[in-house]
This record gives sequence, C-alpha cells and structure tokens, in this order.
Amino acid sequence: MMKLDHLIYFTQDTVQSIVMEQRAKGNQAVAGGRHENWGTANALLYADNVYIEWLTVEDEDKARVAATDLPLIAHYFHDQQYGDGWANVCFSVEDMEQWKDELDNKGFTTTKIINASRKTEDGELVRWKMLFIEQDVSNELPYPFFIEWDESEAQRQSRLAKTGARTIFHQQQKVSECIFHVEDPLQEVGEWAILLSQKVGDVHDIRIGNVILRFIEKQEKVQRLAEIHFTSSD
Repeated sequence: MMKLDHLIYFTQDTVQSIVMEQRAKGNQAVAGGRHENWGTANALLYADNVYIEWLTVEDEDKARVAATDLPLIAHYFHDQQYGDGWANVCFSVEDMEQWKDELDNKGFTTTKIINASRKTEDGELVRWKMLFIEQDVSNELPYPFFIEWDESEAQRQSRLAKTGARTIFHQQQKVSECIFHVEDPLQEVGEWAILLSQKVGDVHDIRIGNVILRFIEKQEKVQRLAEIHFTSSD
C-alpha cells in the first residue's frame, strides 16, 4: 500500500525559530531532530493524514557531501537562490525492494535504497529507508520520493502520541490538496500517474487516498510544489 507521507518545505531558518513561528500562528509544530550524517535538521507539523517537514541545513560541509548521494539535499542547495519555499512530496510504501523493482520495470531509473535515521530531541533514533528517481537537479519539477519506516504505522502513531507530536489537536485537520505549478500540466500529470500507478482526473489531477495532487500551468522560476490546502477531518 502506498500513501502520501509528508510534504517538504526548504528553509534557511533554524528549527527553533520555525517551531516558535508556527506556534505563534496556532500550529503545534515540534522539533523533529537531526540527520547527523547529513548535516540537516527538521521541524515537523502533523495533520491527520500527512505531516509537513521544514528541512534546514545545520552543517553545510556535511550537507554538501550528503548532497552527492541524496537528491533532496542537492535540490535544497539548488533552490537556495530562490529563498525558502515548498519543495517536494514523499510517499510511504510497505516493501521498498518490491517498489524499487516495480519502478525499474516501468522504465524509471531509481537510486539505490538508502538507509537513513534521525536523532530526536530526547535522543531516540528513528530509522527508515528512502528511494529516489534519478534526475538532474534543475528548475524542473522533481519526481516524488519514497520512504519505508522501520516501524509499523501503529507503532509510529503510538510513538508520536507519546511525545506530543501528534495529538487530538493535530488530528482535527487534514491535507486535502497539493498544488504543483508546472509548465505542462498534461505531461506532468501523465508521468506522475504512470509512476504512482494511478488514474488521471478531469483537471490534471491524481487522487491518492484522501489527497488530490493537482498540476496547474503557471510560469515560475522553478516548478515545484506551490500550495497545500487543509480541511477539517471528518
């Protein structure tokens, strides 16, 4: 099973400043932790169905090295010239090896499966696997990437509830729509539909579970995730 897992926002702010800013707006964001091998850190805000990740660099030397193997960090450095902003989306899968084989069979060139981890504020180590589609880093829309958590969904939700990262407050709203600004919506939605094994809707959109991915023609310096919309959870 595949589902939309999280949305990435690139920022040059510190984790603590992001958390403070979001809480001032009434959003109960938390410090996620540090990716110690990558020189990056994040702040997180959970909704009922997905979460938002603010990704920032704390150690540029480490991050520059990591960027040679991690397209997400390479895109971070590329996009710095345009300031902070939405970047990409990530889908979770249950069997990364099988998913990699499926993508390779469709004709996509995938990276190796990457083992990753993050140390939380209380010292806990959270682990997962990642997979990317090989692409040149550019202003064009990057493909989404994929994650397989090292714990079951029930275990992860329980852990997040215990730390206060995901509470009843967070479950009161969900992400309903992700808007991508692109030059050619027909082409982009077609490629993503093949990639994700989904049908294309009537207005250049794809539905993944309870979230719609919509591709809108708009001339921008970079083609990226541009907006997200929330609705109240049922």
